[in-house]
Amino acid sequence: MSDDPKVFQLFTEIGIIDQLAGNAFERAMPEGMTRAQFTVLHHLYRRGMPSQSPAVLAAAIQVSRATMTSTLGRLAARGLVAIEPDPADGRGKQVRLTSAGEAMRRDCIAAVAPLLPLAEAALAPAELDRVLALLRKLRMRLDAARD
Repeated sequence: MSDDPKVFQLFTEIGIIDQLAGNAFERAMPEGMTRAQFTVLHHLYRRGMPSQSPAVLAAAIQVSRATMTSTLGRLAARGLVAIEPDPADGRGKQVRLTSAGEAMRRDCIAAVAPLLPLAEAALAPAELDRVLALLRKLRMRLDAARD
């Protein structure tokens, strides 16, 4: 086994899992959807906010504003998000998830459902609960430290 520090080994495993799962996820997406686009739809849905600015979305998802602008443009062209003027700031924009965007999010989740048994076969339910709790704890600590 590696003589790298344990935490480095942890992040290596997470990175490899992200690559493997991300590639499988991308291949399973409905026609024309990308992982980046799904991430935006899922973020907007999960946060449950009426709308967010493109800058806030870019910061939350950890991409550049230019990348977010491009992704949002593709989503808006398909009617999956609405980009509207910010009533509090005439120069700003607000992005909200449309009903078509919510439906696409559901379609994406349904499309990746066949991948779920791979993880279920690797981890018993109690193991999955423990792993999720530990990963959430790590994510919350890393999220709090990024500002």
